[in-house]
Amino acid sequence: MGGAMTKSDAREWVPETKLEAKIKEAVQRRASKGTTMKSFNSIILKFPKIDEGLRNCKAIFQEFADEDSNGSIDHSELKNCFRKLEIMFEEEEINELFQACDINADMEIAFTEFIVLLCLVYLLKDDSSTLQKKWRLGMPKLEPTFETLVDTFVFLDENKDGHVSREEMFIAIDESGERSSGRIAMKRFEEMDWDKNGMVNFKEFLFAFTQWVGIDENEEDDDDNNDKA
Repeated sequence: MGGAMTKSDAREWVPETKLEAKIKEAVQRRASKGTTMKSFNSIILKFPKIDEGLRNCKAIFQEFADEDSNGSIDHSELKNCFRKLEIMFEEEEINELFQACDINADMEIAFTEFIVLLCLVYLLKDDSSTLQKKWRLGMPKLEPTFETLVDTFVFLDENKDGHVSREEMFIAIDESGERSSGRIAMKRFEEMDWDKNGMVNFKEFLFAFTQWVGIDENEEDDDDNNDKA
């Protein structure tokens, strides 16, 4: 794609679906509250805690979602999971979430896709006290982890336009003082920019983050060990 893209020559990211528009609006609302992150190094230091928090999703995945224990959930299982956890989303919203997180379009949600889906639910949850109370009844241990992920994205999105540009990634990592910061920034950005459009939305960021903290690799190892048992 040539040299580093600056904010001035980057296109504005235009959401393609209603769900993407809602996610962008929710991220920008959250950004208006500021971020607790001070540097990219402060994010890296949180990786072990984030990894531990995301693994709490595994129990929820197994207990409430994967009813037939085949390692993934279909649309019907997701609807049942939402009902059990008292997550009040409309049928259309559930369909949109399923489609958005079914990254390989196999009509099933794997564990890492489930993590992303729950984080999107956290971001999009209604502000009403009733729904917040019901959410906490279902997944109180996950809220701090999901909030850290949202906070991290807000930190990277320096101009708060709802997506992270290549330039913003370079700035964040360059300020960490790493000698090879340019190469690291390029690698991290390419890992996030799945559709190669020069802009990273919140969903792309979440999928990349599960890989950064090692969820993908470790979960595959766990599954292999279970198969051998």
